[in-house]
Amino acid sequence: MRLEARAGSSRIALLLAPFAAVLFTLAVCALLVAWAGAPIGQTYALLFEGAFGSRFALSETLTRATPLILTGLAAAVAFRARLYNIGAEGQLYLGALAAVAVGGLHGGTGWDLSPVLLFPLMLLAGAAAGALWLLGPAWLKTKLGVDEVVTTLLLNFVALLCVSLMLDGAMKDPMAMGWPQSVTINPELEFSRLMERSRVHSGLLLACGLAVVVWGVERFTTFGFALRAVGANARAAAFAGLPVQRTMLVCALISGALAGLAGVGEVAGRAGYVTLDMSPGYGYAGIVIAMLAGLHPLGVVVSAVFIAAVLVGADSMSRAIGVPNYIADVIVATALLAMLVATLLTRYRVRWGRA
Repeated sequence: MRLEARAGSSRIALLLAPFAAVLFTLAVCALLVAWAGAPIGQTYALLFEGAFGSRFALSETLTRATPLILTGLAAAVAFRARLYNIGAEGQLYLGALAAVAVGGLHGGTGWDLSPVLLFPLMLLAGAAAGALWLLGPAWLKTKLGVDEVVTTLLLNFVALLCVSLMLDGAMKDPMAMGWPQSVTINPELEFSRLMERSRVHSGLLLACGLAVVVWGVERFTTFGFALRAVGANARAAAFAGLPVQRTMLVCALISGALAGLAGVGEVAGRAGYVTLDMSPGYGYAGIVIAMLAGLHPLGVVVSAVFIAAVLVGADSMSRAIGVPNYIADVIVATALLAMLVATLLTRYRVRWGRA
């Protein structure tokens, strides 16, 4: 068996690859459901119902999708330039910590400034924290050739240790009865609710708006062209006169900023404060979302809703039918592997026999 490069990738094949990956994933996971002794059709029906079957279920899915859109965008932008940012989890936490630093200190008054001024400062601080956390690995990659996969992954643990230090120190809430959590932000800085009696907040609109902006930048600007060119072939882009290093560093700032904003959204839209278990792995899930979307910014929104639906629906399904909710993690992981194989097959064809 050998792989033979195709003359060109079909646009239809690229479009159908995510759907084929999802169908393959559901088929594989159906075997696990049957192995657990549960009816396959009822299991998937309950999973869908748990994600979209009621107003509450829909609101929880959209709430879970909000940070996933932003971390998915962070991964998609970086991967487009072949800057493999595995550190969105740490960037998310530092963005959340920066949001509290601006909007929650000084007794919750947020530096005694008007909320009209504090709100954009809070967003800017969160974005800057995530951007600067990724800038170091990007600089090491462009200047010294250091593998960014290793540096960004390890910096996740450094970020969590920094957050833990602050939660037990300068930012600890004295009213939390010893529980390691930060002070709360000023209630006037919280995102507004999109649905009454739900946790869906206007951060969802911000995330979707940023997806459109990122798509527009990649599609219609000279920087977007440089980004795609560097991702396609950095040496050829440098030979053509494109600023490869500068493009990579700007890409890192954008990617880190998007992940940092995901942390701001979790603080200002959902929790109101920072804890060490604030994110159940949104940064890592963003990688799966970006790959399922084929690195397309608008496709990230759809992929994020799909992953959020799986995570939310699995909790409800497990209570109703007894299938462990870990099936959600299996679906997410299998979807990533299936998408990688589907993408490979759109670019190469399998040949059997002697060369």
